[in-house]
Amino acid sequence: MSEFSREEKSKPRVAVVFGGRSSEHAISCATAANVLQVIDRDKYDVVPVGITTSGHWVLESGDPERLSITDGKLPEVDVTALPVLFGRDRELVVNEPGEVPGTLGEVDVVFPLLHGPWGEDGTLQGLLEMSDIRYVGSGVLASAVGMDKHYMKVVFEAAGLEVTPYVVIRDRDWTRDPQASREAVDRLGYPVFVKPARGGSSLGISKVNSLVELDDAIAEARAHDPKVIVEASAKNPREIEVGVLGGLDGGPAEVSVCGEISVSGGGHDFYDFEAKYLPEGEEYTALSVPADLPEHIAAEVRAKALTAFDAIEGEGLARVDFFLDEDQRLVINEINTMPGFTPTSMFPRLWAATGVDYPALVDRLLTLAMTRATGLR
Repeated sequence: MSEFSREEKSKPRVAVVFGGRSSEHAISCATAANVLQVIDRDKYDVVPVGITTSGHWVLESGDPERLSITDGKLPEVDVTALPVLFGRDRELVVNEPGEVPGTLGEVDVVFPLLHGPWGEDGTLQGLLEMSDIRYVGSGVLASAVGMDKHYMKVVFEAAGLEVTPYVVIRDRDWTRDPQASREAVDRLGYPVFVKPARGGSSLGISKVNSLVELDDAIAEARAHDPKVIVEASAKNPREIEVGVLGGLDGGPAEVSVCGEISVSGGGHDFYDFEAKYLPEGEEYTALSVPADLPEHIAAEVRAKALTAFDAIEGEGLARVDFFLDEDQRLVINEINTMPGFTPTSMFPRLWAATGVDYPALVDRLLTLAMTRATGLR
C-alpha cells in the first residue's frame, strides 16, 4: 500500500470509481478499463476503486484487460478484493481482515465512471459533496435531472426545447389502473418507445408497434425501474448527437462536431444494448462523425445542446442526443451526464473529430474537476 501513502504523495491523487449496483455495472467496468489505460501516471497518482453489484467498495487491481468486454463476456468488479471506504479528511481507508485499517492517503479528485442509478443519478455526487471531495462531471441536481427522462423533459420544455410527446407510467398508475395507462399510450399513436425512466445504455428499452406488445414492454422496463416513460416516435428520424465539455478557466462550455447513429438489419430496430456494446452489433451500426448535415442544421444542434446543458446546470461533460425528422424539425431526445466513454463510444469519437483525443479528453475532465468549487473550500 506504500505507493499510495500520504508521505509519498507528490501528485494529485485520483480515485477512479466504477462498477456499481445498477444494471449498467459491466459497461461502467468497460469504461474504466479504457480510462485507466490512458490516464497520465506521470501527472496523477491513480487509485482504482470498484463498487460491487451488492454495493461494497473495494480496492480493484485496475487491470484494463480484466475489466474489458472480451468475446461478449461482460466484466464485473472483483468481490474478493479488499474493502475500502472514505475516512476523515478525504482519505481512502483499506480494511484488510486481521489487520489494523490502513490509509491510501488523501484523494484530491474522484473520477466517477458509474452509469445509471446509484452513481450517475446524483447519489454518489451527494456523497462526494458531503465529504468535500472534488469530482468529474455534473453535480447533484444536474445528475438527477439528467437521469430522470421525465423531469429532463420538463426542464427542457421550460427552456424552450421541443421534446417528443410522452406518457409517464408510475408504479401506482400501473398497479391501480393499467387500462388508463394503456389508453394514454394509445393516444400517442404507434410505434412508441417504452423505457425505464431512470436508466441508460438502452437496457430495458423496447420499440412497440401495437397495443398487444405494450404490456410485455412495460414489464421489461419495470424490471429496471418502477417508473416508466413511453415516448412517441419521431417521423423517420435521424439520430444526431454532440458532446459538450465544460470551459476551462471559467470560460463557456464547448460543443463538438455532430455525429450520426444509424442501425439497420440484424433484428435491431434501434440503437439497443447489443448494437452499442457487443461485437455482433457492429456490422449493423454505423457511427458517422462528422454527420452529413447542412451547416445551419449543425449550428442549430450545437446551440440547442448548449441550451440543454445550461438548462440542467451541467458541469464537466455531457452528450446531447437529438432526432432530426423528415420535416427537418429538430427534437431533443435526452442528455447524458456520464456518457459511454470507451474509445469507440460516440462521445470520445465526437471529441477526437473535434481535435481532442482520448487521453487529452481524460486529462481535460480531471483538470476541470480539480478547479471546481466545493462546499467547504
